[in-house]
Amino acid sequence: MLGIYLSALVLLPIAALTAKATSGGPGVLWREITNPEALAAIKLTLVVAVVVVALNAVFGTLIAWVLVRDEFPGKRLVNALIDLPFALPTIVAGLVLLSLYGHGSPVGVNVAFTRASVALALLFVTLPFVVRSVQPVLHELELSMEEAAASLGAGPFTVVRRIVLPSLTPAIVSGVALSFARAVGEFGSLVLITGNLPFKTEAGSVYVFAQIQNENLPAAAAVSFALLVAALVVLGALTFVSRWSSKHVR
Repeated sequence: MLGIYLSALVLLPIAALTAKATSGGPGVLWREITNPEALAAIKLTLVVAVVVVALNAVFGTLIAWVLVRDEFPGKRLVNALIDLPFALPTIVAGLVLLSLYGHGSPVGVNVAFTRASVALALLFVTLPFVVRSVQPVLHELELSMEEAAASLGAGPFTVVRRIVLPSLTPAIVSGVALSFARAVGEFGSLVLITGNLPFKTEAGSVYVFAQIQNENLPAAAAVSFALLVAALVVLGALTFVSRWSSKHVR
């Protein structure tokens, strides 16, 4: 029963996409992927996704650390706000970001229709993944080991580098993998604030949508297939790193 459920929801759609993308043969698939506009959209998506997950790995871990180890006024509110990107429909998130960081910004920052807006939108929707992956591990991490290392003369940096980070690495990698997958496939939050300018701010998912609207299904399927392959390769590599890290921690 579980296999049927997974097949219906995951394997069959992937198989259908692959069949559609390759239906015209390798030549057609390659031509659609290497179309200058499509290639620019794919490159932008993957490059910004890598930048976003790198920032999430650092700042998501720091946020999780503060939420677990520190006490401060408004902690519960901050902890609840972390999940806001999960609660908001992505198109609403895009409207919120456009209102805050678009023309007439109340904070004096206008990044609308720039590549920075792509990164900003993806950072917003992927923020919770690393934080929520790292928090449970931090809760379970025993302070006695850190205290013992400190008592033996290890500095704070050494304690973090030699004791804390090895234990957190699998959780960080897991959060990064989820962030990358979400960033590659994100659509709603990008539509408004990026302006979808070809060769500048047009992400892969938006390009796919535009091709579907223009009834160019081979191009939409080809770019979707390329993004799927890229996501699977990265997720596979991160899964390997996570397992390797877990074995070495033990």
